[in-house]
Amino acid sequence: MTTTMMPTDAPATVAVPTRRKPAPSRARRTTLRLLRRVPVWIVVAILMVVVLYPQVWMVLGSFKTQSEFLSNPALALPETWNFDNYVIALTNGNVAQNYLNSILVTIPSVLLIVFIGVAAGYALEVMIWKGRNAVLLYVLAGIMVPGQMILVPLFIVYFRMGITDSLLPLIITYTVMGLPLTTFLMATYFRSVPREIFEAATVDGSGPLRSFFVIGIPMMKNAILTVGLVQFFSVWNDLLIALTFTTRPELATIQVGLLSLSDEYGSTQYGPLFAAVSINIVVLLIVFLTLNKKIMAGMAGGALKG
Repeated sequence: MTTTMMPTDAPATVAVPTRRKPAPSRARRTTLRLLRRVPVWIVVAILMVVVLYPQVWMVLGSFKTQSEFLSNPALALPETWNFDNYVIALTNGNVAQNYLNSILVTIPSVLLIVFIGVAAGYALEVMIWKGRNAVLLYVLAGIMVPGQMILVPLFIVYFRMGITDSLLPLIITYTVMGLPLTTFLMATYFRSVPREIFEAATVDGSGPLRSFFVIGIPMMKNAILTVGLVQFFSVWNDLLIALTFTTRPELATIQVGLLSLSDEYGSTQYGPLFAAVSINIVVLLIVFLTLNKKIMAGMAGGALKG
């Protein structure tokens, strides 16, 4: 009789608990988060200095006299804080009249560009009609034509029409040159709007014209504001077109008027020039900062769909 030896059980293994690293405290996490942001803050600070320093230097220079510009270092502060340069710019430099001319030219041009461009974008993207794709390509071709090529022919046409002694040539030229880009952008914005909204309005008895004013324009508020501001800055800051079609000093815009602060021998009155530029920049900066959120909202709205 044989006996079978049963194998003994293997010794049981005991799990040794591993030590976990202690979680960093809240103060340490906050410190690490701040340290990661330090390079970003440094870059932002450098960019702000690069952008703001020339403007601060220009505003400080508007208080200097001509002798200070010629004898003192460029980075030196003005010796006396007076507003004589601003008075000279507004009176002798005729900056006040130039500002009025720029307003009389810019506001009608921007209103015409925006209204016609929004209507054209609505017609090209929402309405269905034969040949709209060909018209859209024709509009895109207008963006590719340099404005400098048509200035001389336009001046001849305006001269023969007898309207060169007014601001009307500037308004017409700015409107025509701003329409292709505005039309293309508004067509892109309308493309992001669901077509079912306009179809439902049509089923309820709304015609194309009513749908445009009741549905299209209210839904395009941010886009209209964005495009309008882009065209506003483009028209306001233009020099070439205004210099070409301005035949009298009384019709000069602010950009052309800045050239009058140099005398016939080419010397520049730096104090009045810096004062006039400061007035121009500060006004535009206030407009931009006031409507900055609307601009960002309009740009984001047009980028949702393409």
